[in-house]
Amino acid sequence: MGTEFLKIKECDEAQEIIQDLFDKYCNAESEEINCEDAYGRVLFNDVYSRMDFPPFDKALKDGFAILSEDSYGASEESPNTLEIIDFLEAGSITDKKVEKGKCVEISTGAAMPEGANAVVMVEYCEKFDDKVNLLTTATPSQDVAKKGSDIEEGNLILKKGDVLNPGKIGVLLSQGFKTIEVFKKPTVGVISSGNEITMQGEDLPFGKIYDVNGNMIKNDAVSCGADAKFLGVVRDNYDQVKEKIRESLKDVDILLCSGGTSAGLGDVIKHVLDELGEVYIHGISVQPGKPTIVGVIDEKLVIGLPGNPVSALMIFNAFVAPPLTEVAGIEKDFEQKVIKAVMSRRIHSPVGRMQYQLVKVNGSEIQPIFKDSGAIFSLSSADGYVKVEKSVELLDEGEEVEVYLFN
Repeated sequence: MGTEFLKIKECDEAQEIIQDLFDKYCNAESEEINCEDAYGRVLFNDVYSRMDFPPFDKALKDGFAILSEDSYGASEESPNTLEIIDFLEAGSITDKKVEKGKCVEISTGAAMPEGANAVVMVEYCEKFDDKVNLLTTATPSQDVAKKGSDIEEGNLILKKGDVLNPGKIGVLLSQGFKTIEVFKKPTVGVISSGNEITMQGEDLPFGKIYDVNGNMIKNDAVSCGADAKFLGVVRDNYDQVKEKIRESLKDVDILLCSGGTSAGLGDVIKHVLDELGEVYIHGISVQPGKPTIVGVIDEKLVIGLPGNPVSALMIFNAFVAPPLTEVAGIEKDFEQKVIKAVMSRRIHSPVGRMQYQLVKVNGSEIQPIFKDSGAIFSLSSADGYVKVEKSVELLDEGEEVEVYLFN
């Protein structure tokens, strides 16, 4: 069941096709969830305050709520004495009004009683019987949080695209939100294919290798905001691959298949896509990662990544990660993940094909990692990659280049 590559797509064309397919078949959707479950989720809409916060003038310290003018001139040598008419703790209220010569003992967080406009901390007071000596002068609004001083009703408090951390969730809770509308995570399934693949925990016969791509790509998809699952390994058997793809598409929005994408006799994903759907890309003019397949089955994206781990990760980061983060509502500017550095060694590149060269960043220099696309340990030390344009044969030592940091 051998095949030839369709017309190889240039990188820019491939990126445009993939973006268009995401736009057509993977629209961003929302869902309403409890705020208590919202950590790490992405807001779908701007959020406005429902009320002033604090909703009342409140004491910021334990002490005595007074008329500030009643403290003028007070000192340790010459205290001012006031009558205590009530005690307020957080959550309690009083119908008594603070007038000249009177005060209310108050706890942090309690609503200020009518008439009072300042708090004198307990450390600067001497209480005896139903009276208190003020040992210092207070200014108006001292140690008082005014109503609406933190948030005023109707103000924008969180923006669409904000990732909800504990602080942002706290803002929602302070406004009485029980539920919130967030971006629904796109569901991504990941399949590894290949007769040579063995799962961890099993014996490793000679000639076999443990699966790397399945969970590696799954975790990369999770970092893009997806709800991703590794769906297991399938052999290079046409019927098995077809059935696995067909079953997997019932539960996911996007299916990523690793391996089985080149023109070898055992590679069948392209033929399955031909039968069940439509192939849009079969081969990208890039190294590593040329044997990449992109198709659609039942209005769902199926992307065949190369089997070599380096190739799979490079293609995912360069072509899949940007549109996937958009669907997940994550406003990530991938151009901001580009830094400039100087080559510590030269790179030779084949003319006629874009090359993605793994590099390690060391201060203002970068060290090329010269290993083949199946060398998994090169990934553990790589910080990103350099794009070598198809018309460029050599990047020389000392030349300044742009480094695309991994997602």
